[in-house]
Amino acid sequence: MKHQLDFEKPLVELQNKLAELKKHPEAHSLDISVEEEVRLIEKKLEETRRQIFANLSAWDRVKIARHPKRPFTLDYLELAFTGFTELHGDRRFAEDRAVVAGFARLGTHKVMVIGTQKGRDTKENILRNFGSAHPEGYRKALRLMHLADKFRLPIIVLIDTAGAYPGIGAEERHIAEAIAVNLREMMVMEVPIIAAVIGEGGSGGALGIGVADRVLILENAYYSVISPEGCAAILWKDRAAAAQAAEALKITAKHLLDLGLVDEIVPEPLGGAHTNREGSAQMLHTCLLKHLDQVLALPVADRLKQRYAKFRAFGHFHENQPVAAETIGG
Repeated sequence: MKHQLDFEKPLVELQNKLAELKKHPEAHSLDISVEEEVRLIEKKLEETRRQIFANLSAWDRVKIARHPKRPFTLDYLELAFTGFTELHGDRRFAEDRAVVAGFARLGTHKVMVIGTQKGRDTKENILRNFGSAHPEGYRKALRLMHLADKFRLPIIVLIDTAGAYPGIGAEERHIAEAIAVNLREMMVMEVPIIAAVIGEGGSGGALGIGVADRVLILENAYYSVISPEGCAAILWKDRAAAAQAAEALKITAKHLLDLGLVDEIVPEPLGGAHTNREGSAQMLHTCLLKHLDQVLALPVADRLKQRYAKFRAFGHFHENQPVAAETIGG
């Protein structure tokens, strides 16, 4: 298995054994037939896979979310949508290829799709800036959101980024301002907005296109204010503590659903979305359609109130009142 993850080692061993048996059946030495031994190994492989993926740690899921073979935005646009027509440029500075956007169809619905896009090799990653958008990427996204709002097209957002680009050029062109404006404008757009975290959901880079009526997350994706490595470097002074940080941050899909930060977990094929792109795309397609139909049924005023209330409800905390000091002589 190319790009195998460390916890997949038992699966690799079984797969290698199965491949060797099929290639050289004459080496078979058990008292049962070759066909029966193949079935036994396949059964063991399936049981081991289920056991492994039923007990993944938060750090394991982060690794799956970053898997280089995981479906990206353009893969889902090909498999879960139809008729995609890409639009370019922010009409102010440049075209940012870390953000892909354009018209498409989701089922029978005409929609505007916006998403962050990573690359699969060095050349493509340089072109896509590793999925980390510049200010012009967020301004392009906002321009097309306004276009969708004008023509009453629902907006679908696919999030997969480690974060907004933190370089000097991005700061010079006001990356923080671009993200802040997006947050403000998305909150008041009258058309439905459905967002789905399909891989990494990193900090403001993800939230800059993530204000939505419904926020979905794939089973092995994560959504976090900071990367586990960044958190470990700050709190533990050691990036090697990333696994511990991932657990403490509560960034997995289940944790996020329990905290009320996402609305639904989109299941993935056993083994992760990268093992079955078509199956993963179908699951996402079904879930997006369900939520889009629900949100479209709401009056605009109610939809905006619910969207506002949804994000205002984030960040609950409890504060203990100080005990009043006893009065002197009391």
